[in-house]
Amino acid sequence: MEHMSVQVRLAQLRSTPSFLGQVVADLAYGARVLRVRSEGDWLQVRSDGQYGWMHQSALTPKEIILNPSAQDVERAANSTEIALAGKGFNAEVEKQYRQRHQQADFAWVDRAETLQSTTAQIARFVTQGSLNKV
Repeated sequence: MEHMSVQVRLAQLRSTPSFLGQVVADLAYGARVLRVRSEGDWLQVRSDGQYGWMHQSALTPKEIILNPSAQDVERAANSTEIALAGKGFNAEVEKQYRQRHQQADFAWVDRAETLQSTTAQIARFVTQGSLNKV
């Protein structure tokens, strides 16, 4: 068994090793889990006594420290890692990007960040689109 950290802004702990599995808990960036076993690209983990499945892309073996003490500074997440956790953007990274791409319209990006889909909607999209389940 190995300790791992959530490396995305919000990760979902699922009942089965599938993006369509029922969400049993949401885990925030930096949350620690214990890896129990693997099944393909999926890892069964334990978090606060609860078992579930997470895709390996949401986890890292590195310990993520958001508010480091003096002793933790070298182990702490840097701004680039935190930006990646937010799918590439934090306020500083976005400001730099906007300065370099002043012609870009961020209205749709901002709107897309607020959209949420239910598991039923995702399942219907996969079925209707004849997509392979991952």
